[in-house]
Amino acid sequence: MKKCTVQDIFKGVEFTPAEIKIVESKFEELFPKKGDILLRPDHFVYDQYFVFDGCLRSYFISQTGKEYTLQFAVNDWWISDYTAFFTGEKSIFYVDCIADAVIYKISKESMELLYKEVPQIESFFRIKMERFFGSYQKRILSELELTAEEKYLKFIKNYPEIEKYIRKYHMASYLGITTESLSRVRNDLEKKNSIP
Repeated sequence: MKKCTVQDIFKGVEFTPAEIKIVESKFEELFPKKGDILLRPDHFVYDQYFVFDGCLRSYFISQTGKEYTLQFAVNDWWISDYTAFFTGEKSIFYVDCIADAVIYKISKESMELLYKEVPQIESFFRIKMERFFGSYQKRILSELELTAEEKYLKFIKNYPEIEKYIRKYHMASYLGITTESLSRVRNDLEKKNSIP
């Protein structure tokens, strides 16, 4: 596997050689294994993670024990409990590794330093956050109006390689449907020969 570079993390951003060294000094490379938990509820959140390879997910467990997957993060995605990260509150969900991964961790303190030392980083993150919250809002609306089949097809379009990493119940909990409903949707689509 090729080595991750600053340009891999910050695609489209131009850096001088000196800026690259500054950025590299702020990230820590980690190699979590499948099953490792990076973040737990009721803990303060000091870091966010860039996924270079593998798959992470964030999820919430309700008081009744039901699991809700909030996000998958595959190659080139970022993940954290952003509400806790930005507000200083404790996390309300988990982030775990569902496939062996190579990730890069950066703390909030290091991010703030980068904003000052390499100003184009702040613009990059602002655009990322705008897109993230826009897509999150669209997901909430889709939960209200899309059928189970439409949710599944949209999911496969957004995460084309995800099925090699995740179990059926991960996908069902993300889509807000039961595993039985997911199986029915897949069977119906197979009959129509329309699974992507």
